Amino acid sequence: MNALRSVLFYVGYFMALLLSAVVLVPLAACLPLQARYRVLHSYNHIVLWWFRLTCGVKVQVTGRDALPEGACVLLANHQSEWETIYLQVAKRPLCTVLKQELLKIPVFGWGLKLLEPIPLDRTQPSKALKQVLSVGTQRLKDGFTVLIFPEGTRIAPGSRKKFNKSGAAIACRAGVPVVPVAHNAGEIWPNDSWIKRPGTIHVAYGPAIETAGRKPDAVIADVEAWVEAKLQEISSVQRPPLEEEAAADSVGA
Repeated sequence: MNALRSVLFYVGYFMALLLSAVVLVPLAACLPLQARYRVLHSYNHIVLWWFRLTCGVKVQVTGRDALPEGACVLLANHQSEWETIYLQVAKRPLCTVLKQELLKIPVFGWGLKLLEPIPLDRTQPSKALKQVLSVGTQRLKDGFTVLIFPEGTRIAPGSRKKFNKSGAAIACRAGVPVVPVAHNAGEIWPNDSWIKRPGTIHVAYGPAIETAGRKPDAVIADVEAWVEAKLQEISSVQRPPLEEEAAADSVGA
């Protein structure tokens, strides 16, 4: 049954991509930035709605009402494709720090580029970090919320990876708050399988963490602690304790 549901979902998913290629992207290219958000994000809403309908998925969201009115930095754990679609429409205007190669994907990448993201060249880490800090800070000062996945890549449920502090550094430079976001989307939309699972995706927005007068290391430590504590609550997959992660790192070294 899950396989049939997933096939049906992907039929609609690719139809939404076709709609984007034929209608949404060409239309958005002719519009100012704010209007582009409304046009291009209709794709996100269609995919999210179709996913819930075809795969028997519910989404339970807490804490969203407490999002700051102005610009902030959203720092979320990364498990699947779902949150990259969902969090794009969490707050407007929003730009995302993402892998540069995503912009080269036909249709999908074209649409992303029109939303003026912050591309990250992972082959040049030091240059990429400087670009993220420079462009990200300016985007925040221009009123954009910046979305970053501080793990840097998708991490399977039940696994852990230390958070990168670049998102906290941007927020500290711009003097805006950081909002931690935790979810269990990888349990429903697995990254390593095309088959989707019915169930509930829990999304939790944490309280805004002020950055004024603070160091990025301290801010990201607070973010990681909050996200991990929330994942302990909402995950159906057992979370590894920090001690195990540290031990694994020492063995790997």
